[in-house]
Amino acid sequence: MSNKRALKFVRSVWESFRATSGLEPRLLDSLKVTSAVPGKVEFELQLEKNHTNRLQILHGGTIASMVDLGGSLAVASRGLYSTGVSTDLNVTYLSSGGKIGDLIRAEVSCDKFGKTLAFTSIQFFNGKNDMFARGSHTKYVAQAWKDENNIVEELSPDTVKSFKKS
Repeated sequence: MSNKRALKFVRSVWESFRATSGLEPRLLDSLKVTSAVPGKVEFELQLEKNHTNRLQILHGGTIASMVDLGGSLAVASRGLYSTGVSTDLNVTYLSSGGKIGDLIRAEVSCDKFGKTLAFTSIQFFNGKNDMFARGSHTKYVAQAWKDENNIVEELSPDTVKSFKKS
């Protein structure tokens, strides 16, 4: 399984969110998935006014939404098209994430991937590569295993092990 397949699959899941969700296309439509391998996803977002609070800096709710979406994309990177539902979400804000025009980036991983639950973690970085927030997201995925669009076999743990060695 090539990493190109993982990236293509994660991007297809992101496009499904954009096409069918109420929140993501309104708030995060300009988000770009830049990298995906089994168990790991990176994305970036150019900050716009709709991402900011009344101080004109990145809104904490935007970050929380990206923790939620990032966790889903990390689960998708393991082959689940239907990425489950949230059971827990945590955000730690370390500093201001930026202002309109700034580019931020996120690195998210699927730390544990089981038949019932998936546990993900995420870190956010500003243009100076300083971490400004981090989060975690737990997903209930038991029903997601039934989706006919899944490619779990192609993004198996063996693929993840080979990625970690490189």
